[in-house]
Amino acid sequence: MALTNRVWGVGKVLLLAGALTATFLLFAAAGMRVALRAREVTVPDLSGQTVEAARATLGDLGLLLRVEPGRRLDPSIASDSVMMQDPPAGLTARRQRTVKAWLSAGSRPSRIPSFVGQSERSAQFQIQEDLLDLLGVAEIRSARYPSDTVVAQEPPPATQGTEVSLLLNRGERTATYVMPDLIGSEGSATADILRSQGFRITVVGDRLYANVPPGIVLRQYPQAGFQISPGEPISLEVTR
Repeated sequence: MALTNRVWGVGKVLLLAGALTATFLLFAAAGMRVALRAREVTVPDLSGQTVEAARATLGDLGLLLRVEPGRRLDPSIASDSVMMQDPPAGLTARRQRTVKAWLSAGSRPSRIPSFVGQSERSAQFQIQEDLLDLLGVAEIRSARYPSDTVVAQEPPPATQGTEVSLLLNRGERTATYVMPDLIGSEGSATADILRSQGFRITVVGDRLYANVPPGIVLRQYPQAGFQISPGEPISLEVTR
């Protein structure tokens, strides 16, 4: 009888411990679910908001904003305002999640801006931002204007339209020469003349050639007829 009472007592203890463990796990799971739900928010509608307003709206909910590159025409939404987002409004998201937004380019501009004086890169960027059509790029070379700068445009600024052509200055052209035929000339004298014109000359003399005195040019690089500018290398192979 004593053994039976002892076994029964142990059983009650184990049963009570099991019930307490199950209750703890149940409350722990419920608490975790509540905690997770407390970290969830409803994504707001950012449509039509500026970047600053959208960032503030998301910040109040613990969400982050990332503006995606590229804008799209939308006459119903002002330029530089949110026109599309991901995730969309109404979905549930956890705090600290990033919401991606695409901005509107507004309506297509009706007047051509001024590009004269801008760098080529700056002008092309503005053309893309304003969604204009670049019909063509012509080039001049002049010391009167900075290199890679727009010196004229067609049509002129403030003209109604969406198409434009640009005239760019590429800078003053560097003097070029046509490589002469040096085969058979005296290598040392030829090298001195070319060096005086600013060319870099390398003379190699490793080959014997029957009936040809030493120092006569046998081969050259670049070959005759090629265009070459001062400062470029020229290689001459002469007889030994």
